[in-house]
Amino acid sequence: MDILAGVSTEWLRALTWIAAAAAGVAVLLWRPQRPHLAGLAATVVFMAASAGAGIYVLNHLGDGRWGGDLQSRLSPPPLSDAPMVGQFLQPLEGMLGGVADGVNEFVDFRSALPVALEFFGAAGWALAFSVPLALVALAAGARAARRRAAEFTAYRAEVEQLREELDHVKRHVGYPVRDII
Repeated sequence: MDILAGVSTEWLRALTWIAAAAAGVAVLLWRPQRPHLAGLAATVVFMAASAGAGIYVLNHLGDGRWGGDLQSRLSPPPLSDAPMVGQFLQPLEGMLGGVADGVNEFVDFRSALPVALEFFGAAGWALAFSVPLALVALAAGARAARRRAAEFTAYRAEVEQLREELDHVKRHVGYPVRDII
């Protein structure tokens, strides 16, 4: 079942952008403090959708949406209908039919290839754009991890200081103090 059978080339291009925007918005709603992750997610989804659209085009070469119907189709002449020698020309007619089918498939491929390459090119540009975005996301993640580690160290120092103050108060009150290791 082909769910994209009625989708034109322009809509297929628009679907790649719509999928990328939806992924970016979803990540932005999920993690509003990290817009760089939303940009990276949108770029990766656009890259995957564009590559998928290119593969879809190459898997449906005979489809008229890619422009293959604009060129005339070859058909072999009916040689078997010739009087008296028609039965002897049937193998030649079969061979000419195979050649005509091969030429028609090549015409379909030639008309679909620019459309597929456009999608693959967009996926390549998205890949190139995702590398700096991934580096930004990596740097932001490292900065957040350093900040969390510093906060944890500060909390640990504060807990240790409060523990010492509590032990001091316990000693002052006369409560037995246990050493916790």
